Amino acid sequence: MPSSSLERTAHWTYHQRMDQFAFDFAPARRVYSVGELNAAIRETLEREFPDVWVAGEISGVKLAASGHYYFTLKEREAQVRSVAFRSAHRYWKFRPQDGLAVLARGRIDVFEARGEYQLIVEVLEPQGHGALQVAFEQLKKKLAMEGLFEPARKRALPRYPRRIGIVTSPRGAVIADMVQILSRRFPGLHIRLFPALVQGEGSVDDVCRGLDYFSRSGWPELVIVARGGGSLEDLWTFNEEAVARAIARCAVPVVSAVGHETDVTIADLVADLRAPTPSAAAEIIVCTRQELLERIGLVRQKLAQAARFRLAMLARRWHQRAIERPMALLQRAIGRQAQRVDELEFRLRDQLRARLNRHGRAHRELAARLRYFDLRPRFAVDRRRLESAYTAAVQSLRWELARRRGQVAQLDAKLSQLSPLRILERGYAIVTNESGAIVKDSTAVPPGDAIHVRLARGRLDAQVTKSG
Repeated sequence: MPSSSLERTAHWTYHQRMDQFAFDFAPARRVYSVGELNAAIRETLEREFPDVWVAGEISGVKLAASGHYYFTLKEREAQVRSVAFRSAHRYWKFRPQDGLAVLARGRIDVFEARGEYQLIVEVLEPQGHGALQVAFEQLKKKLAMEGLFEPARKRALPRYPRRIGIVTSPRGAVIADMVQILSRRFPGLHIRLFPALVQGEGSVDDVCRGLDYFSRSGWPELVIVARGGGSLEDLWTFNEEAVARAIARCAVPVVSAVGHETDVTIADLVADLRAPTPSAAAEIIVCTRQELLERIGLVRQKLAQAARFRLAMLARRWHQRAIERPMALLQRAIGRQAQRVDELEFRLRDQLRARLNRHGRAHRELAARLRYFDLRPRFAVDRRRLESAYTAAVQSLRWELARRRGQVAQLDAKLSQLSPLRILERGYAIVTNESGAIVKDSTAVPPGDAIHVRLARGRLDAQVTKSG
């Protein structure tokens, strides 16, 4: 510490100047908006991670209506959201599915709307099996070695069950759809529901308790284990060993109706019957009342046919024993008479055929002679010749008339050219004296005589006043 007042003053002045110096050279404060911050982070991540490979297990696969896949790559204590656009995964040889261990190649991007970074996957390669898939395969192999999948242990379902037990969730569309279908197909069935969780913690115990309850009670004739579709994790309850063994030890046949048609679980393999969906299970286990009535009618028809056949066989046997000999003699006598009738019929047919042939030849000869003397063909030939001559004469007259019309037209044209009326049209006139003679010389008409002037249109009467 400074010991004197002067030193304290100098020390304070020094620090004050240093603070002012630091303030003058401090960088200006920049304020980001949320969108600007996300955009800056996105640019940084894209620059630093333009092409990365990530190993992980696929979970929560969703296929959007746009064709893009959304899923999560995860391991024990970490996960990263991922998206594969349609333009990228359309060339993959497989489709993402839950529980599959993969190597994903892509780039890091930021989804600015949620402020989350994600991996844009462009290449996806399988890397063995995921943990759930490995567990599934191991349990499947273990139970197969114990014979739980053998067809020989599968029990046949009752043909017409009246009491049906269902193990599923009391909420949701599964139980509602099944009850609706069963009631519609065969009204009057007795249905009991054991409410159970079908997903998450405690679901395995609930399903096992439901199966054991129906097995101990002896009430149902068959049991249905049902659940709607979902991912591999969602359906994992029905891939547990406890559920599989509960199905195997159930005292009545069990129908597994878990997920969709493409979902296969251990419960499906152990159950006595696997249904593609819960609704399909309701369709399979019971027939409709109409189908039952049709079967009864078919059985009744077959019984009637069998009775008629039996009576026919007994009647035939009685006839053979009672009247077989007389009937044989009678049939031989009738056969001989029938053979004679056939011979007479053949002879009659031959005679009729010969007579018809003779009459046919005579008819053809007469027809030929009649055709020779028939005047109609000659008249037809003469008519054709007359029509031809008439046509030629008409044509000749037409040609002659046309030629004469042409000549008249030529003479008319010449006459028209020489007509004095054409001269009058040009302004000339024809002058005649009182006697009608054409005046050609002025001395031929003395003064005082009357003259007549013909114009192109109309006439004039005049008197000569002077001639010269």
